[in-house]
Amino acid sequence: MPQDRYAVFGHPINHSKSPRIHALFAQQTGQAIHYTSQDVPAENFREELKRFAAEGGRGLSCTVPLKELAWGIADRKSVRADRAKAVNTLVLGKDGRLFGDNTDGAGLLRDLTVNLGLTVTGLNILLLGAGGASRGILEPLLAMKPRRLIIANRTVAKAEKLAIEFADLGSIEALPFKALASESFDLILNATAASLSGDLPPLPEGILAAGGACYDLAYGNQPTAFVRWGGSMGAKLSVDGIGMLVEQAAEAFFIWRGMRPQTRPVIELLNAERSQAK
Repeated sequence: MPQDRYAVFGHPINHSKSPRIHALFAQQTGQAIHYTSQDVPAENFREELKRFAAEGGRGLSCTVPLKELAWGIADRKSVRADRAKAVNTLVLGKDGRLFGDNTDGAGLLRDLTVNLGLTVTGLNILLLGAGGASRGILEPLLAMKPRRLIIANRTVAKAEKLAIEFADLGSIEALPFKALASESFDLILNATAASLSGDLPPLPEGILAAGGACYDLAYGNQPTAFVRWGGSMGAKLSVDGIGMLVEQAAEAFFIWRGMRPQTRPVIELLNAERSQAK
């Protein structure tokens, strides 16, 4: 049976579990797809996208550092992608036109609220990072009506720009890292790329409230530096983004194939495989 081609583009990409996830989705739903990963730096994105389309590619996942570039390239965008100005899911039309969507926010909120049982409403939230990953999750986060959402980023001006852009949706502001020492947060989300290189944002001690939770949008077979930091700060829950990865992938699979796969068995299988790999 001929298989439709899909892929994930990003840099770095060796750690990606997306091919494994979509293979499991295809098996579960009986869909004939072939999904691969490809290391694509930002400067090569347009060229590799054209090549993938010319070779019959049907859909593409975009990860770091390509989400904002994908938004600029897409011919048509969903409302949520346009609000985020970031695209993580591309549909390659037979007419050569590109449709862009962003499934990150939906994936994060489903993992937080359904899989992990967290309540976002009324919380003080700290979001680390002001890139494409943050852009994709701000609208759905603010729709849950947190008490306050603060963005911290190494380049403060970039965080301030983002806060202004989303200010109509709720209580949101930007602060430099050094100003966080006097704050207390119920939920800290790491949307920086620091975990991919084993680094940690410059976080003051004591900013996690008692009973607070930490969530790293990045993931790996070993706990990330941020997940370890959360544990050392006494977080009731300090986890990485493997659940978000599966949930956003399921949303993308639905956009591409019109079928919504079951996510829980896939998350459980990936976690079992990760524990064996340690």
